[in-house]
Amino acid sequence: MNKSPKGYLCIVLHAHLPFVRHPEHETFLEEDWLFEAITETYIPLLKVFEKLEEDGVPYSIAMSLSPTLVAMLNDWSLQDRYLKRLNGLVELAAREVERTRWDARLNRLALMYHWFFEDTRRTYTDKYSRDLVSAFREIGAKGHVELMTCAATHGYLPLMDMNQNAVRAQVEVACRQHERNFGVRPKGIWLPECGYTPGIDEVLKECGIRYFFTDTHGVLHATPRPRYGVFAPIYCPTGVAAFGRDMESSKQVWSAREGYPGDHLYRDFYRDIGFDLDYDYVKPYLHGDGIRVHTGIKYYRITGPGDNKELYEPEKALEKAAEHAANFMFNRERQVEHLHGVLGRPPLIVAPYDAELFGHWWFEGVNWLDFLIRKCAYDQDNLELTTPTEYLAANPRNQVATPSMSSWGYKGYNEVWLGPSNDWIYRHLHSAAANMVELANAGSGGDPLKHRALKQAAREILLAQASDWAFIMKTGTAVQYAVRRTRDHLTRFAKLYEDIRQGNIDIEWLNDVESKDNIFPEIDYHVYADGFAPEKAKPISAVGGMT
Repeated sequence: MNKSPKGYLCIVLHAHLPFVRHPEHETFLEEDWLFEAITETYIPLLKVFEKLEEDGVPYSIAMSLSPTLVAMLNDWSLQDRYLKRLNGLVELAAREVERTRWDARLNRLALMYHWFFEDTRRTYTDKYSRDLVSAFREIGAKGHVELMTCAATHGYLPLMDMNQNAVRAQVEVACRQHERNFGVRPKGIWLPECGYTPGIDEVLKECGIRYFFTDTHGVLHATPRPRYGVFAPIYCPTGVAAFGRDMESSKQVWSAREGYPGDHLYRDFYRDIGFDLDYDYVKPYLHGDGIRVHTGIKYYRITGPGDNKELYEPEKALEKAAEHAANFMFNRERQVEHLHGVLGRPPLIVAPYDAELFGHWWFEGVNWLDFLIRKCAYDQDNLELTTPTEYLAANPRNQVATPSMSSWGYKGYNEVWLGPSNDWIYRHLHSAAANMVELANAGSGGDPLKHRALKQAAREILLAQASDWAFIMKTGTAVQYAVRRTRDHLTRFAKLYEDIRQGNIDIEWLNDVESKDNIFPEIDYHVYADGFAPEKAKPISAVGGMT
């Protein structure tokens, strides 16, 4: 690492998917969200981290793994389904090698995909024994990747703050699940949708969390106004640190018009043989309902607007990814040089991204990240990669201020998760949360069956609170599914609530629901009770004043 860097770069990857598990169906379309991310994002990222370790490259990066994602990665039935899906892709790619044998350029791409799927299968089964959580745990233990958590089911916390017990349950269940899977309580948390409102940091402190992230305006509009803007963290009055997103570095990656992923040499996500080829040919590799879906075999590059696309050229795409990594690093160097002179201290550039952007949406994104990390290590001296914990240890004195209520997304103030398309859910969520507190306060009285029902009630309210359902209702991508999931979990909770109160629990029905919504098997429903004390980590030491 640089001895005296002019600035720091904190890259943050947020890995999250909603809990989707439907053993009652032979195949289920939305489970592909997980399968595609494993193939195109999670395994490729693990391979990059491991190769960096093997090559002795000095680097630091932060990554959150949401509890719902971890639960799905651990689930044996989803592991079986993923392997079945992967076997189908290997078979389809082999058929594509045969189908394209008379077209050298297409055949070359078909061979690339056949190798990619076979290598993924070999890595998943032989190297990782289908256990990606352990693979991430080993990477985290080596010290270069700082693993963080998220709220238990990615519940949108600012719209829960009328019930602090519900907020605390989302955070504490997440912390316990993280410790169970990764061996340590998490120091940091990715607040779902970067949603913050004053008071949430009190719950975070209570649970032992030491830092979180907000969108840019969450820190810029803090009270009092931060002297260093988003280029240094601020301490909430509770001592929990808030890191603000840097818009300039985000724009270079995220912007639909100016961002790197839109370059014409990169692979086109939307042109997939699942939609392009004859239906009867691809039908065996679709779902039982026969709906055309993405297979992951895509032969064309973005090229430009319109349907006429040119064939993908992997070598040129990799060269472009290396070029973009160099450009990103160059811009961050110039950025920190300028800010260092203005601020009088090394600035911190916080660059957070959804992990699934890399590899899944932006096929070359994992390579871009690999190039960037290596270039930062060897091709410059002004910039040092860091993690939030490393930065706070090296720079413990920061301004005390209260971030403003904020989120990321459209307009930045809750509007994505609270609008005409989804506002109906909240009166039901608030009522259910209040009822869960009532049940937790009453307890099980030592009744084993009631204890099981109380645990399941906690699971159902947590699953209903997932921000993903409100987001999908707003964006209109899979609205019927999101509405159904919200209603199903609320309906199951309502039945559990009445059955528990009346002392008349339907054992067969409970067995069925437990088998379907089996997330957090060790959940403690007492997290909802008044006066519950979280199993927090070491207390946060007193923070210094503003430098």
